[in-house]
Amino acid sequence: QVQLVESGGGLVQAGGSLRLSCAASGLTFSSYAMGWFRQAPGKEREFVAAVSWSGGKTYYADSVKGRFTISRDNAKNTVYLQMNSLRTEDTAVYYCAADPFGMGSIDHGDYIFWGQGTQVTVSS
Repeated sequence: QVQLVESGGGLVQAGGSLRLSCAASGLTFSSYAMGWFRQAPGKEREFVAAVSWSGGKTYYADSVKGRFTISRDNAKNTVYLQMNSLRTEDTAVYYCAADPFGMGSIDHGDYIFWGQGTQVTVSS
């Protein structure tokens, strides 16, 4: 059974930082691209960042480029999202997801496994 478990969310002031982690089990982690998405209240789920199976390619939404960094550790079956210079508009539930095609995608339809999400709240 595949499980993706996010952690690291919480409450932070604007300008602060958080590091999200997503621990994967039940799949060959190193074969999957991994992505982070987020959903704010009343809004659709949106792409945040993705990383290819090897970690060699990364993709970011324009809204987070230069502030967020996605990385992975295949030995630990874990993907990370380092979030710096947080803004109130970054407040959302953050989800990690696994994409079997391996190269990374901004399309949530390419991801077949999803975590339960972790809440990130940025206060002004």
